[in-house]
Amino acid sequence: MTNTLHSPPVSTLLSHLFADARKTDAAVLAPFRSLSPEAMSKALHQDYRAFYANVADAYLPVSQELGRLLYALTRARRAKTVVEFGTSFGISTLHLAAALRDGGGGRLITTEFEPAKVRRAKEHLTTAGLVDLVEFREGDALDTLRSDVPDGIDLVLFDGAKPLYLPLLRLLEPRLGPGAILVADNVKMSPEFAAHLARPEHGYVTVSLPWDDDDCLLAVRTA
Repeated sequence: MTNTLHSPPVSTLLSHLFADARKTDAAVLAPFRSLSPEAMSKALHQDYRAFYANVADAYLPVSQELGRLLYALTRARRAKTVVEFGTSFGISTLHLAAALRDGGGGRLITTEFEPAKVRRAKEHLTTAGLVDLVEFREGDALDTLRSDVPDGIDLVLFDGAKPLYLPLLRLLEPRLGPGAILVADNVKMSPEFAAHLARPEHGYVTVSLPWDDDDCLLAVRTA
């Protein structure tokens, strides 16, 4: 069975990007290391655009473990329609697109606010030979995902501005397919999103993923 993640050029590119992310983010995020999670969350919710503008050079990637899980979930779901909130430089996009390729094709809609990151991500997906599967949307996700999103979404990755997790979920909920999978990174900085998913009447089953201090959340749509 084909696994594009383990084959060049994707495997080589991901190794390079993860290494560069470790080096780059260590420098860019150094001024924020002293902030508590509560202080970080407060800064994000006060002005998320200003916060992310200050760290525009940072990758802020998914972990390698979460990347592999995204690939596995997309394959297991036999996903054909995937939405990604927070493209960044395309590390998670590569994992999702590789899964679509190995599963016979599909459509990955990914959205990113920073124009420079969109350009870099397109370059990386082109290098990987996966760009044909990806539709890049530049701008605020509440605008870019408001229209032309198909019904029957199989999987959504939330990894952008944390204050937008819940409003974006509400925007996409009517488009989710039965059994749709939601994966949210850094969910502790979006407690209102986690609380919404945890309420049984909202129609989800959730589990915290056991890495990054339980800061990742997996949910399955049951309603």
